[in-house]
Amino acid sequence: MNNKTPAAPQRVLVTGGAGFLGSHLCKRLLADGHEVICVDNFFTGTRRNVESLLGNPHFELMRHDVTFPLYVEVDRIYNLACPASPVHYQFDPVQTLKTSVHGAINMLGLAKRTRARILQASTSEVYGDPEVHPQPEAYWGRVNPIGIRSCYDEGKRAAETLFFDYHRQHKVDIRVIRIFNTYGPNMHPNDGRVVSNFIVQALQNKDITMFGAGQQTRSFQYVSDLVEGMIRMMENESGFIGPVNLGNPGEFTMMQLAELVLALIPESKSKIVHQPLPADDPRQRKPDIELAKHQLGWEPAVALRDGLLPTIEYFRRVLNA
Repeated sequence: MNNKTPAAPQRVLVTGGAGFLGSHLCKRLLADGHEVICVDNFFTGTRRNVESLLGNPHFELMRHDVTFPLYVEVDRIYNLACPASPVHYQFDPVQTLKTSVHGAINMLGLAKRTRARILQASTSEVYGDPEVHPQPEAYWGRVNPIGIRSCYDEGKRAAETLFFDYHRQHKVDIRVIRIFNTYGPNMHPNDGRVVSNFIVQALQNKDITMFGAGQQTRSFQYVSDLVEGMIRMMENESGFIGPVNLGNPGEFTMMQLAELVLALIPESKSKIVHQPLPADDPRQRKPDIELAKHQLGWEPAVALRDGLLPTIEYFRRVLNA
C-alpha cells in the first residue's frame, strides 16, 4: 500500500496518544515528519507506550483530560481518547460517556477555532448486536441504550452525531472512522479484550476463559493496518468524510482464536474453560470494507497468525519485566 501523507509537515494533536492505538499512531506520524502533541490522562494509557518517543524534539507529551477544554494550535486532530475495553469503560461508566461526548465537543470546538481537520475514532460497537452481517456503514445498528455497555456504545454514537452536526452547522472539516477489533503490541495486559486475555492466560499457564461455547465470531486487524487506514482517511481529499469501517473482514470464532494462540505458545499448559456469556455480548462482528477499498484504496495486509507473533513477544516482555 502506498502511504498517503500531506505534502508539508503538520502539527498534529493525538488525544489518547499514550494508549494502545494512539502510541502507534504517534510513532507513525513522527516517522512521517510531523510534529506531534500527545494528550492523555493516563487512565488506560501509559508513559511506557511512548517512552521511546520522549527524546524526539518533535514530540510533546501532555497530561490532560479531554472532558476539559484544550487550547493549542494544530493542523490535525486525531480524537482517540476513550477507554475502549469493557473492563475499563465499565469501571466508571459516567466518565466514559463524558469522555466521548464532552471530549468530542471540546475537540470539535478546538478544530472550529483553529480550522484544523479532525478525525473521530469511532467504533464497530455503534452497530451493537447486529442483525445485518457483515456490517456496512449504512446499517444503523441495534444497540441497547440502557445496558452495561451503553456508556461506550451510545457515547460513541453521540460523538458521531456531534461530528456531523459540527460539520453541517459550523463547516468543521471532519473525518469519521469505525474501528473493528484491533490488536498488537502496547495493548494493556488487563484490558479484558479477547486477544490480550488469551495470550496473557496462555503465557501464565492459566485456564483460558471462553464465554459460552466459543462460537461467537470477531474479526481482528493488526494495529499497523489500522494506522495506515487512519492516515489515509485523514488525508483523503476527495470530499469523503465517512463514516468508514476499518477492520479485517477475516472472521474467526473465539474457539479458533484460542486454539491458534495455544499453537503459537506451545509451552503453555493452559486449558480452555467455559463460562456464561456476558450481557449484551454481540454474537458476531465483521466489517464490510468495500467503502474503504473504494474511497481510500485500503485493505488490511497482516494475517492473524503474522500479527499474533509480535503481540505474543510483546506480552512476554511485559510479563517478565
